[in-house]
Amino acid sequence: RLFVQTALIAMKTLLCLLLSIATIFAADAEALKKLGAKVTETGGVVTQVNVKCDAFTEADFKTLGSVNTIKDLTISGKTITDSTLALLTGLTELERLSSDGIQLTDAGYQHFAAFQKLKSLSFFHPAFRSKDFTGSGLAALKALPKLERLTFAGSTAGDAAMEAIGQLTQLKEFRTWHTAQTQAGNAHLAKLSLTSLRLGQRLPEWGKDTPISFDESTMSLVAQIKTLEALELTEARLSAKIIPHLKALPKLTKLKIETVDISAADVEAIQAALPNCKVDFKPMSEAEKEALLVKKLRL
Repeated sequence: RLFVQTALIAMKTLLCLLLSIATIFAADAEALKKLGAKVTETGGVVTQVNVKCDAFTEADFKTLGSVNTIKDLTISGKTITDSTLALLTGLTELERLSSDGIQLTDAGYQHFAAFQKLKSLSFFHPAFRSKDFTGSGLAALKALPKLERLTFAGSTAGDAAMEAIGQLTQLKEFRTWHTAQTQAGNAHLAKLSLTSLRLGQRLPEWGKDTPISFDESTMSLVAQIKTLEALELTEARLSAKIIPHLKALPKLTKLKIETVDISAADVEAIQAALPNCKVDFKPMSEAEKEALLVKKLRL
């Protein structure tokens, strides 16, 4: 009888504990929803959050940073700075983080060391036109052993950023476009054992003659990344002259050519030269070439 009573007490205690935990998790979800976040729950806990932080206060960042079950976080807003990112370092379960418009300085990237489980990281328009971000701070991401996928796009940071990215030898996938790097900056990619690469064009600086960052000559660099399995080429003028460089990639099985001025005949020649590679090509109209390649990118 004593054993039964003890067991009943233990079960009641466990049940109360589980109910208490469930209440806490439910409160987490409600608190985030009040901040305007889109929340996804798995097994009763918050695992995915998408939120705009433009109007966030320090208290709001603390609320977000306290929900340590989040694995997938998408955030945006100029209120995301060195000091407010520090308030999110409690999110130690993060595996994917996508950001837009964050205002970190180079020093602020040291805070990412808290996210040791991070596998995928995206930066869109980071500290645009800020003199406090050269891109060199990205080298701090070396502290993330599981980081395999990185996107760096829409940034006024240039070759210093590419040099820092070249130190992230754990990367398997890298995507970049609309930045300020030059052809020299691209050279740092050859230090990486990438399996997937998306390469796009720099954004021209207003009122200045900005050298292009991607053309046919860039393909000699790409040919050095022998581990490539998937390659996406965008925002350039190319021809069948790139075939020898593509054939130098023994593991290439997927090639995507989009927003590129290249003839259909040249694409057919590329496909014929790469029988073991699937070529996905989307042709551009003359109006699209004029609007994007000529007017926007000044190619």
